[in-house]
Amino acid sequence: MIERYQQPAAFDKAWAASQSYWQETLDTVLLDCPDDSVNFIFNQWLVYQTLACRMFGRSGLYQSSGAFGFRDQLQDSMALLHTRPEVCRDQILAAAARQFPEGDVLHWWHPPHARGVRTRISDDLVWLPLVVSEYLQVTGDVALLDEQVPWLSGEPLADGEAERYAHFEISEDESSVYDHCLRVLERANRLGPHGIPLIGGGDWNDGMNRVGLGGQGESVWMGWFLIVTLQRFSRVAAARGDEVTAENLTARADRLVQKLNQNAWDGKWYRRAYYDDGTPMGSAGNPACEIDSIPQSWAVLSGVADTARTKQAMDAVWQKLVRPDPGQVLLFTPPFRKRGNKRKGKAQPDPGYIAAYPPGVRENGGQYTHAACWAGMAFAALGDAEKTSAVLDCLNPVKHGNSEAGIGQYQVEPMCWLPIFMGKRPT
Repeated sequence: MIERYQQPAAFDKAWAASQSYWQETLDTVLLDCPDDSVNFIFNQWLVYQTLACRMFGRSGLYQSSGAFGFRDQLQDSMALLHTRPEVCRDQILAAAARQFPEGDVLHWWHPPHARGVRTRISDDLVWLPLVVSEYLQVTGDVALLDEQVPWLSGEPLADGEAERYAHFEISEDESSVYDHCLRVLERANRLGPHGIPLIGGGDWNDGMNRVGLGGQGESVWMGWFLIVTLQRFSRVAAARGDEVTAENLTARADRLVQKLNQNAWDGKWYRRAYYDDGTPMGSAGNPACEIDSIPQSWAVLSGVADTARTKQAMDAVWQKLVRPDPGQVLLFTPPFRKRGNKRKGKAQPDPGYIAAYPPGVRENGGQYTHAACWAGMAFAALGDAEKTSAVLDCLNPVKHGNSEAGIGQYQVEPMCWLPIFMGKRPT
């Protein structure tokens, strides 16, 4: 390779191909708005970052492992549907091939083999049918559903076994992408005492890995998320002529809506979860995680929650979690503390390794940008342009680095900057 690219003609050809690829990718969808910083991040930086850091390098800031995350890269690939839909398609097939016949999946793995970790995390697998639904809506490529994908083989996790890292074998058995998605939704049909999905070894917030360690803990966020997925994939099934499945998925979604309306509302916002012993998380008066943003955002995004409640819940998010100065959208508040969480003598159960993070850092009550995006999307869905714009300003890295004082406070750099030399040969 070194010898080949020392030849000027070979280098020039490769350079031209690279320029053409990025130019085509970045020019597909263009935004024009009065804020130049928003134009820049939407038209160049975000798409470049998604492909370069998240898909090609898998080396996002602070997590340079090179591994594929089951949910992570599926989520990332959705951002490329209008520019590089083939990347999303390939990721769907790659993720489906990291699924066991029991329906569960590898939380992450290193290519080229299936060396990774099998867990009890509840939401990973559900991203597969959601992303498939989104891909089909954008591309119309229904042939994807009939693509044959192998399963992984391996002994299921034993009772009391939270996770297992191993090199898993590829099975000789194959099933269609459609069947892989149905196996996911069958596996996800595990409900707790309140009729809400079990949180398992954690949900989107991996650090809450002991909330449901005993097999009874439930995730309110997972309930809203699963409703969206069931509704979306029921339409996929109906379009395929599988009316029995479509009706079954719709009925399951309807039952979840009923249970969440009955058991998830706390009076001013939605609770986050229930511990194994039934103690609510995300409830007024909790010494930690009194309010969490993601069950509020997804209650809105689901489109099935009570309108008055969702408005009240997002008002609480704005008041308690959004801080336009210095520009933060907190995941939840207050943070957990390693030595226990007590208020007025009342102890809160152990949520998991999230409490080992310093208070206000990462998932432990800091800004987790993914969740902050969902909050902005929820405000937009409610038609509140002012709050949506404020959240976008909090997220915009240009806003954090447009002055010496701002850089001194922000301290960290975005993951990587777009090389602004498009069309210009380096020397």
